[in-house]
Amino acid sequence: MTNRILSYLLCTTLAASPAATFAHGTNHAVLPEGVVGEIETTNVKMRFENVVIRGARVFNGCDEELSSADVLVSGQLIKKIGPDIEAPEGAFEINAEGHTLIPGLIDAHWHGIFAEATIGQLALTGEGYWNLLAAKAQNNALSRGFTTVRDTAGPMFDIAKATDQGLIDGPRVFPSGPALSITAGHQDFRLTREVPQAAGELHSFERGNMFYITDGVPDVLKRTRENLMQGATQIKLMAGGGVTSAYDPIHTIQFTGEEFRAAVEATEAWGTYVTTHAINNEAVVHSIENGARSVEHAHMSTRETLQMFKDNDVWLSMQPFLDDEDAPALNEFQKAKYKFVTDGTDFVYRTAKELGLKIAFGTDTLFSADLAKRQGAVLAKMQRWFTPYETLKMATCDNAELLKLSGPLTPYPLGPLGVIEEGAYADMILVAGNPLENLDLISDPKENFGMIMKDGVIYKYDIE
Repeated sequence: MTNRILSYLLCTTLAASPAATFAHGTNHAVLPEGVVGEIETTNVKMRFENVVIRGARVFNGCDEELSSADVLVSGQLIKKIGPDIEAPEGAFEINAEGHTLIPGLIDAHWHGIFAEATIGQLALTGEGYWNLLAAKAQNNALSRGFTTVRDTAGPMFDIAKATDQGLIDGPRVFPSGPALSITAGHQDFRLTREVPQAAGELHSFERGNMFYITDGVPDVLKRTRENLMQGATQIKLMAGGGVTSAYDPIHTIQFTGEEFRAAVEATEAWGTYVTTHAINNEAVVHSIENGARSVEHAHMSTRETLQMFKDNDVWLSMQPFLDDEDAPALNEFQKAKYKFVTDGTDFVYRTAKELGLKIAFGTDTLFSADLAKRQGAVLAKMQRWFTPYETLKMATCDNAELLKLSGPLTPYPLGPLGVIEEGAYADMILVAGNPLENLDLISDPKENFGMIMKDGVIYKYDIE
């Protein structure tokens, strides 16, 4: 990447940034369109000691056959499932005839900080503003029925803590914290004029937990352990070239085997796992051979490499990236790299399904409030390769199995996630109609979700 190209990228980014992003922008009384995006809901937030849901068809998240049963929620857990449950005194009763009760959705590749914020906003502000943007993005995700997210890079430790403490409303968060990147790697967003960087000196983005630049085993061990210290439930390594990054061609392999294995060893010592960003086939192979338990993207994988996932019990956490309405806004350098991604999507999904891989669903929405609104629509897009049942199972029961790789570091040890069963967390959605027959119902949560519940608390209620 030449300085000329980098200057062009930065200038176009800042030129496209809303005026209100700048410290001394004028006209503060007017909120320019798109500055912080639309707040999609004002949550009702109703909490009852007991809730009984009657009359719904129940999809438990794992089994294709729907059941007819009442569901009793006590506190934050599902207490009982069965016919004609006697409601405890004072219970809130819901007549859900005509609705399907499904588990809350899980996005296994989410970025709360990056989903709705623009690059200009992030580059020209600090952690306080980032947290406000993330809090809004998290609230919006919850309003779409996503009750849990695995955040796969970014400064989300405080957002996770604030959510669990009830300070803000949003999905449960399994945070990776700042991703580890090599110099010039996928998460190196420094400018060329900022290098060389003195040994031991941290970039402002590193101090803000946006990313960590790690070169050599000592650096990798230190940053891995610092992430675990701050509450990471898994560790994210940028193991290969990416689309949105400025310096790394898509074909690159990032981190040496020694560096990679050091991160894996330190992470497994804490009882959890490493997941990697790897698009090109060689980076995917490098990740699997060096101990990754989950690989994000993998769109350029060959059949032989996909068989490696199966043979090594590794999760494929892929996104349905296509050259369509959900494609991100990119410059020409990025578009050339993105084509490698979209060219592989169909083959990898079809082959992974044929081979019986463990497949997780995630959106990986970046830098666009408009694209983030389509979180449910991206899930519905999966019916191009999977049945509605397979898709919903992937976004509930299967994704919850992936989250279990965090082992003793899970922030939610009281019961299972992603399922409707006795003893599970009460994360559920009432869908008007049957999404196992019409998956497109998931695309419009405002119209089709009659209730959204997380942790036994009702955040949306629109049932006659």
